[in-house]
Amino acid sequence: MGKNLIQQKQGKGSSRYRAPSHRYVGKITFPTEKNAVVTVKDIIHCPGHSAPLAQIVFNENKSFLIPAVDSLAVSSLVEISETAPLKQGNILPLKNIPEGTNVCAIEKMPGSGPTLCRSSGSFAQIIAKTPNKVTVILPSKKQATLSSECRAVIGIVAGAGKKEKPWVKAGKKAMAMKAKNKLYPHTHGVAMNACNHPFGSGRGRHIGKAGSPPRFASPGRKVGLIHARRTGRKRK
Repeated sequence: MGKNLIQQKQGKGSSRYRAPSHRYVGKITFPTEKNAVVTVKDIIHCPGHSAPLAQIVFNENKSFLIPAVDSLAVSSLVEISETAPLKQGNILPLKNIPEGTNVCAIEKMPGSGPTLCRSSGSFAQIIAKTPNKVTVILPSKKQATLSSECRAVIGIVAGAGKKEKPWVKAGKKAMAMKAKNKLYPHTHGVAMNACNHPFGSGRGRHIGKAGSPPRFASPGRKVGLIHARRTGRKRK
């Protein structure tokens, strides 16, 4: 009798595949205030984020988190307004940021909170503006057209070059994956037994069947190229 596949176990949602959100410091948000000058209280590490976070306080009872940008330090001043200067860490609407400026932690919709360009070393660049829309080029080189009222942070997220440092030891990689409760190491389906994966068994590491499952296959069979747009060799 076969076992449940990894994707079936993930769908079940057992503790092995849940994010350890009880260890996370908090959620990245923007304040509701449109005009304020606030102070960076601390630069903190959160296991759920690849970049350091800046804890910014309004008063003793109110604070929020944004990705820390380069040159932002403890006790730095952050200005939130439409007329704020183009200084690292300031939060402005896209309509007030000139073309060619590097921005990060961008809102997809006005007031939705920052969702784009939040990982370490990432940034977007404003390339075009119209009265109601602003076009930015994302780290993936794709272009996104957003509302001009969406807010963003000036600068580049700190921690660039994080992926360039080698792990050196397998134990360091394993502990890093454990911190986020990631399944590691990852085993290829072709290396498994037939009872554990549809691509398993056979002599040599090969699938031995079509890599695209039927469109209405059961969850245990739905592995490989799911809903592939095209298959076979690409011919000119």
